[in-house]
Amino acid sequence: MRSAPATPRPELGDVRAILFDTFGSVVDWRGSLIADLGGWAAGRGIAGDWAGLVDAWRAAYAPSMDRVRRGELPWTILDDLHRATLEGLVARFGITGLGDADLDHINRGWHRLKPWPDAVPGLTRLRRRYIIGPLSNGNVALLVNMAKAAGIPWDMVCSTELFGHYKPDPETYLGAARMLGLAPGQVMMAAAHNGDLAAARACGLRTAFWPRVTEYGPRQVRDFAADAEWDIVAADIEDLASQLGV
Repeated sequence: MRSAPATPRPELGDVRAILFDTFGSVVDWRGSLIADLGGWAAGRGIAGDWAGLVDAWRAAYAPSMDRVRRGELPWTILDDLHRATLEGLVARFGITGLGDADLDHINRGWHRLKPWPDAVPGLTRLRRRYIIGPLSNGNVALLVNMAKAAGIPWDMVCSTELFGHYKPDPETYLGAARMLGLAPGQVMMAAAHNGDLAAARACGLRTAFWPRVTEYGPRQVRDFAADAEWDIVAADIEDLASQLGV
């Protein structure tokens, strides 16, 4: 049984909006993709190392965005970066017999990610007091479709697509605050990733952390615990709501 909500600390009284990292923090990308892809492939008699493919797909996530950041690619939404990576991985993992429609379906697995068990209940509580939404590198269509499929109760969707920059570029955090008509200190960035929070704090946002120690499965090497004194360190999103008094 969870304890009764606490009174939020006075220094956080100016916070009006909480923006959430999404992949890994709110939704279980690894478990969702492995299950989605494995079930789909089994129904078609297609064999493959789906866990290995998903891990390699995610490993290419940051490098693909870095190519955009360095100017090697023009601004490219995450769906298109994912699709380009997928085409190379299908060949690398020796998976044959897939047409364009199959690749499109696999790629849209990112639109069908499932939330962690505490996410929807915790977000529903937080929404009673705060504006809540993602601040994610996912493109707008991806985030909207994911929320619709998973029942995530966002008030709004804030994609880095809106700013033509990927996190952790400061344009994303400052742009989100500006779009909400708020000062950076009135916005809290909430995530299971210390690096995301460090970049947000450097822009003047408040910060909240909780761990997702199984996000990367056996490959997890970081973010087992808070590595700085964030404004809030919670067990999960429901605990975040309790610490904020909702």
